[in-house]
Amino acid sequence: MAADPQSRLVSRGATVDIADSPLWYSDSGGPGVPIVFVHANTGNGEAWTPQTGYFERAGFRTVVFDRRGWGRSPSLGPASARSAAEDLAGLADHLRLAAFHLVGIAGGAFVAIDFAAAYPDRIRSAVLAASIGQLAEPEIEAFAKRIRIDEIWPPASAANRELSAGYRGRNPDGTRRWLAIEARSKRPGEFPQPLITPNTYLKLAAITVPVLVVAGGADLIAPPALMAIWAPYISDHQFATIDAAGHALAWEEPEHFNTLVSRFIARRTDKTTR
Repeated sequence: MAADPQSRLVSRGATVDIADSPLWYSDSGGPGVPIVFVHANTGNGEAWTPQTGYFERAGFRTVVFDRRGWGRSPSLGPASARSAAEDLAGLADHLRLAAFHLVGIAGGAFVAIDFAAAYPDRIRSAVLAASIGQLAEPEIEAFAKRIRIDEIWPPASAANRELSAGYRGRNPDGTRRWLAIEARSKRPGEFPQPLITPNTYLKLAAITVPVLVVAGGADLIAPPALMAIWAPYISDHQFATIDAAGHALAWEEPEHFNTLVSRFIARRTDKTTR
C-alpha cells in the first residue's frame, strides 16, 4: 500500500529555532527550484499535502511551515512584533533557499503580500489565492463586512464558511480530513503575528514579481468580485477563477489549482536550475 502523503509530509518535518523559538517546517529537499507554501488561518502546513506531492513529482523542492500559533509552532507571545514574513526569511536562510516561488492562500496570502513587498529579490513569483489580503483599505473592509457569513448565519462552522456546499456534499471523506487538520491547527489563546507594514493598495503596487491571483467562484469569504478590486493594483498579475471552489480551493480542487500554478510558474522557472 502506498504511503499516505500527509503522513510522509509530517514524518519528514523538523523544527528550527527562529528568533529563539521553534518553528516547524517540512522540506522535501533536493536540487529542484523551491516552492514555499503558506497556509490559511484555518489549517496548518498539512493542508498543502495535495500540492506538495504534485510539485515534487514535477521536480520542484517543496517547503511548508506552521505559522506561529498554528500546529506545531508556538507563538512568541502578545508582546512580539515579529512577522510571519520575517520568520519565512529566517527559514529560507536556514534552508539556504535560492530564489523561490511563494504560494499563499487566504491568511497565508496576507503573509505572501508582506514578504513579496519586503523581500522582492528572494522570490521568483507569488501566488495569492482565496484572500481578502488583509488590506487596510476602507473599500475592502466594507465589502468584507457586508458579506460576513456569521452576520446572517450564526454560528457558522469552519467547514460551512470555508468549504463549498458542493464539496461538502460530494466529498464527505475529504471534508472529514480537512476538519481533522483544522482541529489541530490554530492554538486557543495564541496571538496572531503582525505584518511588517500594513497591506495596502500602494504596497500591492510596489510588488515587482509576477503574481497569479486565484479566486474561488463559491468562496463566501473572498469571492472573485472582492479579489477583482485589489488584484489590478499589482502591475504584473494574472487572474484566474476556479468556479466550483470555496475558500479552501487548493484543498477542494487540487487538480485545477495545481495545474494553474504549475503553468504559471513554469514560465518563470529556469529549467537548467531544476
